Amino acid sequence: MFDALWGWPPPVLDPAGPYADKVTVLAWVLLALGVIVTAIVCAALWVAIKGPARWKQRLGGESAVWIGGIAFPGVVLTALLFWGLTLTADLTDDITGTEPRIRVTGEMWWFRVQYLDPAGRVVMEDANEIHLPVGQPVVLELRSADVIHNFWVPHLSGKKDMLPGRTNLLRIQADKAGQFGGVCAEYCGGPHALMGFVAIAHQPADYARWQQGRMGRLAQVNATGGPGRQLFMESGCGACHRVAGTEANGLAGPDLTHVGTRATLGAGILPNHRGTLIGWIGDSQGIKPGNRMPSYDTLSAAELTAIAGWLEQQQ
Repeated sequence: MFDALWGWPPPVLDPAGPYADKVTVLAWVLLALGVIVTAIVCAALWVAIKGPARWKQRLGGESAVWIGGIAFPGVVLTALLFWGLTLTADLTDDITGTEPRIRVTGEMWWFRVQYLDPAGRVVMEDANEIHLPVGQPVVLELRSADVIHNFWVPHLSGKKDMLPGRTNLLRIQADKAGQFGGVCAEYCGGPHALMGFVAIAHQPADYARWQQGRMGRLAQVNATGGPGRQLFMESGCGACHRVAGTEANGLAGPDLTHVGTRATLGAGILPNHRGTLIGWIGDSQGIKPGNRMPSYDTLSAAELTAIAGWLEQQQ
């Protein structure tokens, strides 16, 4: 599922927003300079091996070492540093309190997502999925609950570390609707390679409807239950997961209040439908070895189907 969101060309070279566009410009300039420097080095190597004696003498002279080995790289790298910092400064500079904010916390090995009101209070919670309005910058508050993670949506912005005990800010913006893959770009142990998420950009009117619908359903979810709900509670799932409107109020794992609406499962690695829900509940360790959810392989197929069916209804 996650691989399908990357496609071709590589997302770092296919920006879908103004902040990613600046990172792409920087990437192309670095690539071009790398090609030029490689060509110069190859030419110097050819002179050193095959060139005329007079050229070899000049290449090995003191002035060539000072110019080619010290002055040239020093000037080029310094210029690139200042230009790159200036180019990408608006990813984090001059952030105001008026921009919409989403708090994203990296955990082993998934992303907790919390939507904040202007006062900084959490009004909605999700996991491994970020919803954005098209054409509007959104500020992300990036945190970590355990080790160092790194937040990166190549189509939409640059990378930013998620550090324990610290909040880093990052602007993100999509200029077109769609789904964009994101990853943890800092090795964090265990199934790090299977720690992803999805950023979903909506047209402003669609985003407003999505937001209003989410808030409106919070008071209505789980009015009915059935055997799936009962099995979910009896199996101990509520000790780690929260489902609004039920006694399940765990905080260790992802909030499952709206899990039925998510595009993926397992932090971006599976498409979300009843079949993958059954597989994930029954054998999460086989799908994502080392993750913190145990495999419920003692449940029968009928019990797994009932739980998955109930979770699928959490819209």
